[in-house]
Amino acid sequence: MKKRLCIILTALLIVFSVSFVSLAHAEFQPRLDTNTECEITVVGSYSNFEALEAEFDSFNEIYPNVGLTYLKPDDYDHMLATVLDSKNPPNIFFSFPWMYGNEEYYAVFEHMEDLSDPRLNMDLECIRPNLLRYDANGRLLTIPVFARNFGMLVNNDLFEKEGLRVPTTWGELLAVCEAFLSKGYISPMMGYSAGPSSCLMSILVYPEIVAALANDPETLKAANDMDSSAGPSMRRSLELMMHLIEKGYINLNQCNEISDNYTQVILRFFEGDVPMMICTADTVSGAEKRESQSEAFSKAPFTYTFYPIPLSEAGGYFIDSPSVEFSVNKTCNNLDMTNEFMRFLITHEELNKMALVKHLVTPTTDLFVNTVYEPFGRVPAERVLYPEQIGITDSLFIQVRNASYMVGTGAATIDEVVSQYGSLKP
Repeated sequence: MKKRLCIILTALLIVFSVSFVSLAHAEFQPRLDTNTECEITVVGSYSNFEALEAEFDSFNEIYPNVGLTYLKPDDYDHMLATVLDSKNPPNIFFSFPWMYGNEEYYAVFEHMEDLSDPRLNMDLECIRPNLLRYDANGRLLTIPVFARNFGMLVNNDLFEKEGLRVPTTWGELLAVCEAFLSKGYISPMMGYSAGPSSCLMSILVYPEIVAALANDPETLKAANDMDSSAGPSMRRSLELMMHLIEKGYINLNQCNEISDNYTQVILRFFEGDVPMMICTADTVSGAEKRESQSEAFSKAPFTYTFYPIPLSEAGGYFIDSPSVEFSVNKTCNNLDMTNEFMRFLITHEELNKMALVKHLVTPTTDLFVNTVYEPFGRVPAERVLYPEQIGITDSLFIQVRNASYMVGTGAATIDEVVSQYGSLKP
């Protein structure tokens, strides 16, 4: 009995020690005078940002006299440089992966502070390393606060009702689609298809094309240079997409009735007759808030989860990419307190809290604190791809998006888009 008691006490001591260390690691220690009075403004492209405003409240528990404000300027993407050069410039602003290499944002990058400066003491180790993007001079000008991925929202209750399992391979995907068709479901898979931006076609093919280019630097360079020789890299994924459409597993007539790739995608999914809805995590983030907006869901709620789309026998890919990043305006007022707020925000605890409130994927090494995204946590490491680390440019993505949309809607053949890569416009 004494021996057993000793073992139990030792185990408890280890647990409490680990808990204490974790707690100490997460605890924020202020470095400035907590009575400091100043104003900090964050600007971005979200219409509202309750998750960030909750962080403002938490920061004010430490620095009660710091006023924090979030604003969405008109035409954010095109007016950001002007806003940063204004008389009252913001302290922190949204930045995005597609800004890199874009001439329109050269002036914006000139305003960005190097957040890897050790004097700032940012906890960069809390973020998945491959999401951190350093420039040619070794500077970290953007830090991800949310991540995104591509996949399908699955109605778990429909699968259970019909005695089916969520597919994890290409063969299983075809089998469950055929089974749902035979049971009277008009479109086993659906998504937004009315326009090229965030259409279901690009969500389907993009992960496979990233995988094809990841280990082929020569073709990747050609693809980024808009060289038509890179076109064949799209062929296999486009053929898989067309197989799903031609077999009737994706009914485009039904999909075309969805008028936007966010709210309407969610509300259509909540009708309860769609087994798999193709979308991005950015769309999934709005689902919970819209449950009460759906009369059908309110009457007959169901559980749902976000899964990779398996277009091969090895399964689906997890495209791990920043969704929204924060940058600090190095020419702003109150730069010291601005960096203090960033230091407070860039921790496991605060980033995870924001991800939970916003219902997006956290960029931290904790990966998925939201169970809706849990299936992506089971994707093998070799099938987790980081487009920014691989070197996928926004111009490349746009060509893939245009090609998939043109082929999916019948505006062009696979042969045509393959041969015309680099000059594709829907």
